Amino acid sequence: MITAILNTPIEYLKGVGPARADILKKEAGIFTYDDLLHYFPFRHIDRTRVTTIRELNHSIDYALISARIITVEILGVKRARRLVATVTDGTGIMELVWFQGIYFVEKILHPGDLFQIFGKVTFFMDKPQMSHPELQRVTTEATPKDYLEPVYPSTEKLKMRQLGGRQIAALTSLLFQQIQEKDIAENLPSSLITQYRLMSRWEALKQMHFPKNKTNHEQAVRRLKFEELFLAQLRMTLVKLRRHQQSKGYVFETVGEFFNEFYNHQLPFQLTGAQKKVLKEIRKDLGSGKQMNRLLQGDVGSGKTLVALLSMLIAADNGFQSCLMAPTEILARQHFDSLTSLLKNMPVKVGILTGSTPSKERKDILKQCADGDLHILTGTHALIEDTVIFKNLGLAIIDEQHRFGVEQRAKLWKKNKIPPHVLVMTATPIPRTLTLAAYGDMDYSVMDELPPGRTPVLTIHKTAHFRSEVMSFVRREIDKGRQAYFIYPLIEESAALDYENLMKGFDEVKSFFPEPQYWISMVHGKQKADLKQANMERFVNGDTQIMVSTTVIEVGVNVPNATVMVIESAERFGLPQLHQLRGRVGRGSEKSYCILLSGIKVSEDARQRLTIMCQTNDGFKIAEKDLELRGPGDIEGTRQSGLLNFKVANILEDKNILQAAHDSVVKLLEADPELTSDENIHLRNYLLEKKGKTVWSKIL
Repeated sequence: MITAILNTPIEYLKGVGPARADILKKEAGIFTYDDLLHYFPFRHIDRTRVTTIRELNHSIDYALISARIITVEILGVKRARRLVATVTDGTGIMELVWFQGIYFVEKILHPGDLFQIFGKVTFFMDKPQMSHPELQRVTTEATPKDYLEPVYPSTEKLKMRQLGGRQIAALTSLLFQQIQEKDIAENLPSSLITQYRLMSRWEALKQMHFPKNKTNHEQAVRRLKFEELFLAQLRMTLVKLRRHQQSKGYVFETVGEFFNEFYNHQLPFQLTGAQKKVLKEIRKDLGSGKQMNRLLQGDVGSGKTLVALLSMLIAADNGFQSCLMAPTEILARQHFDSLTSLLKNMPVKVGILTGSTPSKERKDILKQCADGDLHILTGTHALIEDTVIFKNLGLAIIDEQHRFGVEQRAKLWKKNKIPPHVLVMTATPIPRTLTLAAYGDMDYSVMDELPPGRTPVLTIHKTAHFRSEVMSFVRREIDKGRQAYFIYPLIEESAALDYENLMKGFDEVKSFFPEPQYWISMVHGKQKADLKQANMERFVNGDTQIMVSTTVIEVGVNVPNATVMVIESAERFGLPQLHQLRGRVGRGSEKSYCILLSGIKVSEDARQRLTIMCQTNDGFKIAEKDLELRGPGDIEGTRQSGLLNFKVANILEDKNILQAAHDSVVKLLEADPELTSDENIHLRNYLLEKKGKTVWSKIL
């Protein structure tokens, strides 16, 4: 547990006081001794040995030199002026260079004086050099420190209060003089410390700040990474365990007439193996008597909507209603159209409710919902309004749920006495490491198989030089009776510029495809909902052959006859967005194409993104590459992004540690789910100490 001394407010540490404490709290989040203890340096400087000039080489980053001044001179004129000093330690000669403050430095440098010199080693004309090194005049040879010197993150406001990296190091050193090993209670079971040969928590924290050597620091980092990932996995697994133990759920005992009629006679195609597997997992959840809380990951076109429908038919067979909530009106409308089409030969009533639903129609929908006449209600966040009352809501399905806030989603749970079963769907494949780190408190299913008849989309990268060639190819496809998309990027900072770019693009497309030979729809975010819907429907119905759009069609448009997508300025899109956009073509049986049209010069990162898109249609491989390129901090769609803000661990670099932590948690909780054994009681106490201070306030 955190002992009393670690809970001491930071202002009581010698050298801090109220004013500096205030800025430490605001700028660095340091409120207590414990916060300072966990404010880690971002690198260390090695002053543990004196290096001779002869030993300097390109592999040495920083070095501590003990040498005497030979010459001091100012060279160059005006802006090119610099101070150059030559020094020797008897083994060789090196140069020290200053471009600023040269007159002040010149006054303290005298030939023959002995200095302790520390700085970054560079080479000029194969001769060692340091720019703006740290200097300390000494009378004897330099004395190395017995630890690596920590360098702490700071800010301009902290520095103005004399709280730069060195001052924070001094405060941390003072803190270690006041605390003892007994103040840093161990929070990992001894068996894990032995199994993975981990440092004790006390030693790891000391070596994290003031390591004796590089090896000790690496061992400290390894210990603290394991601790972070283990505790995160433990907390999420406990949330899941408590939910399984305590959260009652409606029992769907029957797989009856609605499900069997649709499954046996109305299925548009044979289910894939992945769909059957996921459906089996969902059916088991729905009959368990516990609330289902399942994440369904399915790549673009894998058939998630069909699985959702079959799940809702099980609910209907058991006398329960279902709702399907989508983040945009376009996607909600897409789901409604898809469900009504699939259920056209069945007595299943489906409704839709969005922000633009007319008042008279809204009243009718609300009445049917409250009376229980409506089996399925699709819609946007309008579903969570207080006026929406279900007679018996048993299943809530949320599509692309990361676009909804926690409070928004929670309102659905209150639509019945016992919270309904929950199925969360995402079309963004998530790497296993990210799933463990961000969704570990949910059960999750993966659909990584496409329905039969789907032909992989051929993706091609072309630069602007080949625009005419691209347009000719699109024309040939349209002349075959196909349809095409032209997608333009959004510039979030400027809605006006977005519109201007789209209009230029629209005019350019018209110049290649003149009316009345070709007809073009245009859709963008600023259009009124009814106009946007009308333009969408014209394209869906085949009245127009070309759709010019911003990324509003990323999800929610299903046009099997569209076989070509041209993505303009493709280098400006992220991998998940490119993959989602590409998913709008290849939805029929005809060969389909996605053409990534970029500028002539693109960055290396952009080139890698475009290359991976051309190499694979596998959303999970693309997600792994995206994680590799951007890192976990930038991943869109993480359900609780704060969980990924680890101080030490990095789920990209530390996959093996994450897996080891996950496996250890599963094994530990199988043996001691309440954490009451002698070995685990201090772990339980640690979690209780943290209760209420984190997002994990309900785990014990």
